[in-house]
Formats: sequence, structure tokens, C-alpha cells
Amino acid sequence: MATQPATTHFEQDLLDRGYSRRQLAKAAALLGAATATLRATGAVAQQAAKPVEGAVRIGANECWTGPFPVAAEAAYKLVNEGNRYEPDNEHQKLFDAVSAVEGIPADHVLAWPGSSDPLSRVAVAYASPTRGIVTANPTYEAIWRTGDWLGAKVTKVPLTPDYRHDVKAMLAADPNAGVYYICSPNNPTGTVTPIADIEWLANNKPKDAVLVVDEAYIHWVDGPNAAKLAATRDDVLILRTFSKLFGMAGMRLGLTFASPTLMEKMMRYDGGQVTAMLPMTAVACGTASVAQADLIKARRAEMVAAREKAISHLTAKGIKVIPGSQANMFMVDWGKKPAKEMQAAILAEQVQIGRNWPIWPNVSRVSVGSMEEMEAFNAAVDKVWKA
Repeated sequence: MATQPATTHFEQDLLDRGYSRRQLAKAAALLGAATATLRATGAVAQQAAKPVEGAVRIGANECWTGPFPVAAEAAYKLVNEGNRYEPDNEHQKLFDAVSAVEGIPADHVLAWPGSSDPLSRVAVAYASPTRGIVTANPTYEAIWRTGDWLGAKVTKVPLTPDYRHDVKAMLAADPNAGVYYICSPNNPTGTVTPIADIEWLANNKPKDAVLVVDEAYIHWVDGPNAAKLAATRDDVLILRTFSKLFGMAGMRLGLTFASPTLMEKMMRYDGGQVTAMLPMTAVACGTASVAQADLIKARRAEMVAAREKAISHLTAKGIKVIPGSQANMFMVDWGKKPAKEMQAAILAEQVQIGRNWPIWPNVSRVSVGSMEEMEAFNAAVDKVWKA
């Protein structure tokens, strides 16, 4: 009779936290074959529709332009050194550059191919059928999709009337959760949860729970961020991406900020393999981007002008826009008109806007593109809107 293989520390940890053998196999598949399995769960980085050729593309929260020229130049230098796996300690250069900008230790910074993998890892490492995941609703769904697929408990809490994360309601909804997830600025509303609220949740959640703060859109905000919480605590994980303001969506580069102790548990199975496989072109592009304070400020101002032009046009027509966005997106409330119908009508005018969330079936997310693209959006709305 064949001998059963010994249970690994990874597997035993999951069993100890209430996962079944079947759920254990799902967790192993999720981390061991991340791309294929994330597609199976729906927890992919972009859940927007396939781009339509020839249309204005303002549906996926991409930047309307590419990397800063200085960053593109740095990436091209690495193209010419593409015969080397890592020509000159590129990972550490990125960590040091981020450390200098954010004021956090370089050993608290780790790079990933986007944010879906670390989001899935934190769900596996710190949530379970008994210690669940608490998120807002609506928000970015990747972590709750992973939790649902694995069999972890997922609790969704409505936003406040002014569209912040309701941190006190989140804690009350599941006082014994393993993971609390805040997206700020929030996707899809673009609204910011104040740092004071984030700190309150960090201080009042269970001590062994992890607070995840997804700051994918933080560079669009001229204000404070939560990065330093990761420098001073061992129970907070910050997520960042280069896909948004830095114009690098296709280059797939993201960051986590967290204590080495917190990250160690997430890195089990094949975490080192995933983080080591990043293209050096993306790493070099990111390193050159993070310190460009003046270019960041100018790109932010360009986005804000285009966003406000579109919002002003909509409100002048009597169309409601969810207020308070500080990111490169906003939510349009079409009243009694289903969002899917309005999305299709606007696409017929060769403008591709974003989707709706189930909790708001008549509200569409619109990404902010260039000024010319937002003018095309305004013109499309003029053609299809009837109050």
C-alpha cells in the first residue's frame, strides 16, 4: 500500500485554520499556478471588457499615456541588456528608490507582477472559513473573489453616505475576521478613506488580523497615504501599482509594503519564484518613475482638469455623478436607466466606458482619459442621453 506524503507546514497551517483537504488543494493550485487559477476564479487584475478597436478606451482605469520619457529610457537600456537575468541588482535599486520616497525601510518593500497575486496570498495566509475577509461594497473585488473561491468567509459592508469605507461597521460586521480590506482611493468610486479612519481600524481590529490597504490610485491624490503604517506595524500590508498614474499597465509591476515577518507567511509555497520572475524592463521603468515628483504632479493636474470637465458637463445635463472622486475614475448614476444599456449606447458612439457593480445596477464607472477623450465622451453622452 502506498504511503501518503507527509503534510507540509503550508498544508498543516491551512488545516489548522479550518480549511478542508479540498480547499487546501485549491489554495495550493492558486499559488502554484497563479495565472491560470486566477482566471478561473475571476480574480484577474482587469475585469473590464475586451477593448474595442477604434473606440475611445475609458473603461479600464488605465492611464491615457505611457511611462514618463525618463522611465521609458531606463526600460530601453535594460532591453539592450536583456541577455542578463538581472544586469545590476535591479530589484534592490527599486526597493531603495521606493524607500527614499516613502520613508519606509527598503526591506519592507517587495515587487510583484501586479496586485492580484499578493491579494490572493494574503487571503490564503490570513483568512479562513472561521477568520474571514471584510471588505466594502462596492469596491475592488479580487480579494473577495479569491475568498469565495477558497471557501473563506467574506463579509461585504456598504460605504458610508459620503462613500468612504465605514471602518466601524466593517469591524462590527465581523469582529474576529482574519483580513480587513480597504481600497483608498476606492475602485470604483475614487473616494478616499481618511488616514485617521484607517488608523482606527488598525488599532481596533484583532491583533492577529491583517489590515490590507490597497493604494493602487494613491498617486492621483495630493494628500497623505498609509505607507508609514507598514513601517511601524507588523499587521498592515500596503499595495501599490505602476499601472495607473505611471502609465505602465501592460508592464505588470506592483509593490507591497509590509514587515518582513508579515510577508514571510505570504511567501510560502512559491512566492520567491513569483517575485523573482519580473521583467527587468518593468523594474527599471518603475525605479526611474517613483522619484519624478514634478512629473507626477503635472500628470495628476492634467487628469484632474479632464475629470472635472467631464463631470461638469454631466451635471449641467442633470445627470448625477457620485461625488468625491480623487482618482482617475468616477461613477455616473443614470437614474432609471440600466448601466449596461447606457454602456452599450455610448459604445455605439465609439466610446468604451466601464462596467457597473451589482450593488448599483444603474451606475457606470467611467475612467478619465485625456482631455480629447473626455470631450469625445461628453459628445457621446449628448447623442444618447434623454432625461
